Amino acid sequence: MAETLEDIAAHMVAKDKGILAADESTGTITKRFDAIGIESTADSRRDYREMLFRSDEAMRNYVSGVILYDETIRQSAADGTPLVDLIKATGAIPGIKVDTGAKPLAAQPGEKITEGLDGLRERLAEYHSLGARFAKWRAVIDIGPGRPSHTCISANAHALGRYAALCQEAGIVPIVEPEVMMDGPDADHDIDTTYDVTERALKTVFQELYFARVRLEGMVLKPNMIVPGSNSKVKATPSEVAEKTVRLLKNCVPTAVPGIAFLSGGQSNENATEHLCLINQLGPLPWAVTYSYGRALQSAALETWGGKPENVAAAQRALLHRARMNSLAAGGTWTADAEKQAA
Repeated sequence: MAETLEDIAAHMVAKDKGILAADESTGTITKRFDAIGIESTADSRRDYREMLFRSDEAMRNYVSGVILYDETIRQSAADGTPLVDLIKATGAIPGIKVDTGAKPLAAQPGEKITEGLDGLRERLAEYHSLGARFAKWRAVIDIGPGRPSHTCISANAHALGRYAALCQEAGIVPIVEPEVMMDGPDADHDIDTTYDVTERALKTVFQELYFARVRLEGMVLKPNMIVPGSNSKVKATPSEVAEKTVRLLKNCVPTAVPGIAFLSGGQSNENATEHLCLINQLGPLPWAVTYSYGRALQSAALETWGGKPENVAAAQRALLHRARMNSLAAGGTWTADAEKQAA
């Protein structure tokens, strides 16, 4: 099978499927394990991810790709099968998180720059040999007094452009993720502020992708939805979130981009699903519009699993339910009644 960038990107945003973000760093997944009393070890993290990837019905029907962490792409299941092979066996594509995290941006208090460009060409070559065919790089744009600065947006957009070009050089599809945060210490902004900041961020990102000669047909965009800050006194209705999100994307995202896979970004499981459904109901849209969710796909499965082998089947049913709900949303057919059905 030909592995052009365009073919891989099209598979990633295939109809009724989405991307499972299982790329939590060791620190992040340790916090989630701590919250439910599981010791975080290489084996327990492996067992958890293996449980997800062996959720056959969910993976085959509703998952197009899986974003992995450096540790995970190198691990094998308890029976010795590489986790990458478990993913491939379901028809999903393995991917890899390649940034090394968001660090404080010099001379810009409260702002961050994502690092990881040094040595990235060599790391991408190794990840390709390990089976990865797409990658992810997340930029963090925080809203607050005087934030985001032009420096923050432009520096992060430039890094995304360089990362995306290196990925395509290596035969890897870049997921471009400029996340305008809905939470944080000053997250009392309204939905129109989110719109304005996200517009600035996306227009700058696509300018940098152009300068870096990134082929838009061989990438996937992973943006935030247009929601108010988590502490905003002015709430937004789901239909308002959908309308503003679609209006913004039509203003900012070229039609050459094959697909948009939203991040859930602090929304509840059900809100992330409902918003995705309403966005798709405003179609037809010029791109495939689907999900690239981490917590909003996994949280119910993680809590159900609880580190106990006897809970694996129930945890896989919980993952199947959430994946099916988001698949319905990607097709614009999710309903609250479907949500209430037992997992």
